[in-house]
Amino acid sequence: LSCSDFNSFRFLIKGGLAGAAVYVAYDQGLLGSGTQGAEALKKAQETLPPAIQEWTNYLGWELPPTPKFDFSLSDSWNKGVHTVMSALSVAPTRACEYTMEGWKYVKDLVK
Repeated sequence: LSCSDFNSFRFLIKGGLAGAAVYVAYDQGLLGSGTQGAEALKKAQETLPPAIQEWTNYLGWELPPTPKFDFSLSDSWNKGVHTVMSALSVAPTRACEYTMEGWKYVKDLVK
């Protein structure tokens, strides 16, 4: 095998893993609506720790306890939407204020 063959093989493996990751994300609902994403995240939070614990017990490894997060994806999304909409609603007023301040600054420089 030449170096280019190895690089091609490595590219195929990486592409396959990326494709599999996208498929799993789509299949589990992570690429769907906000509600589907929140449900998929909750399902993953319930499923992954026991699976990881089972593998570490099988391999004889000891991992530190996982931190607990009190995080609501839908609340964060809603807060972000409110923040953006609030910024957009005051944008014309702020733009006018900043323009007036800019003109005043330029006039003071010209004097």
